[in-house]
Amino acid sequence: MQTQALTGGFADAPIEAATAFRAIMQVMARPGEFAPLSGAMPPAPLSVAAGTLILTLCDPDTPIFLAPGHDTPQIRAWITFHTGAPFTGAATARFALGTWDALTPCDFAIGTPEYPDRSATLIVEVTHLAQSGATLRGPGIRDVTQLSLPEIKRFQDNAALFPLGHDHFFTTGTQIAALPRSTKVS
Repeated sequence: MQTQALTGGFADAPIEAATAFRAIMQVMARPGEFAPLSGAMPPAPLSVAAGTLILTLCDPDTPIFLAPGHDTPQIRAWITFHTGAPFTGAATARFALGTWDALTPCDFAIGTPEYPDRSATLIVEVTHLAQSGATLRGPGIRDVTQLSLPEIKRFQDNAALFPLGHDHFFTTGTQIAALPRSTKVS
């Protein structure tokens, strides 16, 4: 195993994981808002926020799909050492990591009527986050808010599937935002 894989985890795991979990839940509860997310030092091209998200939410029971560009031996070794999460194809992934262009051609699980929670959560690495662009409405949003999204139609189609569909996290540097499947996008 590469020595780089052995480093970059949480320095104080209980405290950092709890702090990260709170930030992750806050952005999921308040679509369109950003939060700082740090603690991990993952191998490139994985952002600090995406690495911290993976350390916090992934474990040996959460299969993860790495899209091209993020499917590197260094990232695989780092995730394996720090989380034990198994790697899988798109159809059976509970988490998927990559850029929007690398993730969109894939067919991820959307859950079933009996088990809508058996869908994939997409961790989308973006170059920037801004509270501009697409208009968001729905649970956790007082009236409306905005979020820079890579496109609009796919998110509208995803919301139409509710309670099925995908939840999304957007990460860049040490920032995270979320878009749950219940959010209406225009």
